[in-house]
Amino acid sequence: MKVFEMSVLTQSSSHQNSENSSLSLGHRRKDPIRVSGVPEHPIKLRGQESEIESLYHFLNDYFSHQHNSILIVIAFFILAGVGILNYLAGPDLSSWIFYLIPIFLVTWRIGKWMGVLMSTFSALIWSIAEHASGATYLDNTIPYWNCIARLSYFLILTFVLSALKSAIEKEKELSRVDFLTGVGNGRYFIELADMEINRARRYEHPLTVAYIDLDNFKAINDRFGHSTGDYLLRLVANTIKNNIRVTDTVSRVGGDEFAILLPETGTELGEAITHKIQKINLELMQKNGWPVTFSIGVVTFISPPSTVDEILKKSDNLMYSAKKSGKNRINYEVSGIREWPSVTAA
Repeated sequence: MKVFEMSVLTQSSSHQNSENSSLSLGHRRKDPIRVSGVPEHPIKLRGQESEIESLYHFLNDYFSHQHNSILIVIAFFILAGVGILNYLAGPDLSSWIFYLIPIFLVTWRIGKWMGVLMSTFSALIWSIAEHASGATYLDNTIPYWNCIARLSYFLILTFVLSALKSAIEKEKELSRVDFLTGVGNGRYFIELADMEINRARRYEHPLTVAYIDLDNFKAINDRFGHSTGDYLLRLVANTIKNNIRVTDTVSRVGGDEFAILLPETGTELGEAITHKIQKINLELMQKNGWPVTFSIGVVTFISPPSTVDEILKKSDNLMYSAKKSGKNRINYEVSGIREWPSVTAA
């Protein structure tokens, strides 16, 4: 998925030039990604890391598909098992780390307050198991103090874990948003298109993709300045976003290029939506006196290919054929295959 390698790193519209072939999708796709300075692991170590990674992905995938009530039941079963083991092992053998498993599970998958509840039960179960196993204390208040100390420890970990998850989710969300226009970026489009491909193949629904290029955008930067160019891009992005359905997605995939993902959309509806977007945006350009038009390639996949790269390649080539044919055109195409490939995990 190297399609958007250059566009994601773009810092301002002043660096964008749609007329420069080095920024074209085809050229970007050909650029290899080189990673230097990374030492190779021994085969045995790579195998161990692969097994650990596979286990992590398996567990993460399993728990992510479970309902919250099932996760709560699983967490309490784990907590009960840890309490029994704590009782059987006796007070001399420390088992505190196992109490973190149900706390981490519900905090990460459900939320902070469920983690607080699980922390409370974990501290109580630990104290009960310790007392039942025959632990002796110099003072009768020590068990209560230990219970409060354990609860405090669990709560601190719960809040830290919750804050970490929030930070990761926020960072992940920001990494999917184009900083200039506020719509999705290339990475977000790839992730979403990959899921829609699998869904379209699973339910045999059509999928339409529109690839839009702003003709003569370089002239805007040259004549009016880069701030005007940035404003134009934001205006176009918002106009597209406000004139598509809730289920549709627009992403900025290049300096002056946008892609629209239209799930469960056939040829006629795809053409109608694209024509409407072009018409409204042309009116805005004329209103502001900007010499910008729109070359668009629209591909409806009766049954989509297996990769996002192929979808983008078809729509991008169609857009460039519209551009070479005189610009300000919409080229349509219907694509399909006879046999449905096996569905991959989304």
